[in-house]
Amino acid sequence: MATTYDFPSDLRAGQEELHQVRAELSALLKRLPWSVEPLDGFSDAGGWRKAERPASPGWTADEQAEVEKLRRREHELAVFVSCHRFWAEIATADRVEARMSLKHAHETPPQDGE
Repeated sequence: MATTYDFPSDLRAGQEELHQVRAELSALLKRLPWSVEPLDGFSDAGGWRKAERPASPGWTADEQAEVEKLRRREHELAVFVSCHRFWAEIATADRVEARMSLKHAHETPPQDGE
């Protein structure tokens, strides 16, 4: 049976926001053109795998700013979560298991005392 950890509410909230920011960034990057700068399209059927890209208009300044804002917030949250004081309370040998448990903590509701 897996160990149950009593994660502090700020750590759980930070991890949840990190999940949300990563999902938002991923969705944004999927919507944007494949190249940040305007580039011509290309087709290469001569390699071991065919590669094709349509012409890219590039990203607008607003799109670049939004990606930068999300990446900066993702970095801040990753540092907050990974450097949280809670990890000092966990035995070194158990930290990987605890970290994995935190990543999935949003899948189970918090216990009544939290």
